[in-house]
Amino acid sequence: MIKFYKSFENKISEIHSAVSGCWVSVTDPTPQEIKELIDDYGLDSGFVKSSLDDEETSRIEREDNQTLIIVDSPVSEVDDERTLLFYTIPIGIIITENYVFTISVKESRIIDEATGGVIKNLSTNLKTRFVLQLLLRIITLFLIYLKQIDKISSRAEQELHDAMKNKLIMQLLELEKSLVYFSTSLKANEVTIEKIYRGRVIKLYDDDQDLLEDVLIEIKQAIDMSNIYSSILSTMMEAFSSVISNNLNFVMWRLTVITVIMAIPTMVYSFYGMNTSGLPMPVTWFPTLLSVVLTLIVAFLLLKMKKK
Repeated sequence: MIKFYKSFENKISEIHSAVSGCWVSVTDPTPQEIKELIDDYGLDSGFVKSSLDDEETSRIEREDNQTLIIVDSPVSEVDDERTLLFYTIPIGIIITENYVFTISVKESRIIDEATGGVIKNLSTNLKTRFVLQLLLRIITLFLIYLKQIDKISSRAEQELHDAMKNKLIMQLLELEKSLVYFSTSLKANEVTIEKIYRGRVIKLYDDDQDLLEDVLIEIKQAIDMSNIYSSILSTMMEAFSSVISNNLNFVMWRLTVITVIMAIPTMVYSFYGMNTSGLPMPVTWFPTLLSVVLTLIVAFLLLKMKKK
């Protein structure tokens, strides 16, 4: 799907066709639309294919009068088991003489926010600043999702004391995997943004330098948060394993106690049920009393051992 947007008085509005200074948003394009981008707009075919590659890493590249910036953008969605998943997808930003293209394999929050007016003072006429504002918002989304991951892990920590559910472990595993994705993507994005900061690929103005410094500050903060949360989550996973093991041992101990206690009356009545003579006090109430006394003694001793 190809859509065209242009800013009028600092407000993004959709237009029907491409004009100079507009933003072209491309999401999950069809083969015909890909051909249109290459033939009608003159985009480098390699740039387009790289932007649509799920496994493409963040980088910046220039070819003739076109500049490609690939950045990893965070995505959040709920799976069939209602578990919140976090991962990243590459978004290709291609800057040409007249247009700015964003190309992605699927819809993303950053594009929705840009078209919905969430990003303030977004102007398609200032191409470099437009790209930097998108980059800043992408890093901000990383920070937002990292805080969500921290909240989810904190809720899981509250259930740590009686953890016996596989669902909790699977949720923590998903969070740990998400943090690996985030950490890897953030470090790759940092390298790309530092290349932009050196000004060798994209011409930067004074105002752009200030904005780019904000982007670098935010991305370093996001990397630190990702590393901290990853360490906390790893420690929590180890604690979960220990707690589950201890809880399982406690359950097995209780089952053992019940088995031992239930075996005492069975042994007593089996003994008195044998076809023999000379048993002490062969009356009905004595085996019952003996079973109760022995059961209480064994239960008391087992409980005393457990407290130790």
